[in-house]
Amino acid sequence: MKNSQLYKGSLNTIIMKLLEENDKMYGYEITQKVKAITLGELIITEGALYPALHKLEAEGLLDVEIERVDNRLRKYYKLTESGRKETANRLVELENFIRNMQSLVNLKLEF
Repeated sequence: MKNSQLYKGSLNTIIMKLLEENDKMYGYEITQKVKAITLGELIITEGALYPALHKLEAEGLLDVEIERVDNRLRKYYKLTESGRKETANRLVELENFIRNMQSLVNLKLEF
């Protein structure tokens, strides 16, 4: 997508929704899932993803589990209980925002 700025404000909600659906995921897995779901239209860079994950963790919305996979340590991110509640709140806010944007985009002005 040419204007990824449109997604920036929704990145945390996108991450939280994916974790809600998939229980736990590691960073690269999140980027690939978003790419697959959006058919390559949205690419989340590591430079955007990891600061968002660290911020969500600092806010107490994510827990981190470290597992050894193929002789490497891998960080898995998982929603906390408060993260699950916050995900529901943010999804409602995002749905309302999308509905309002659709109203504005589809607005037919009458003179």
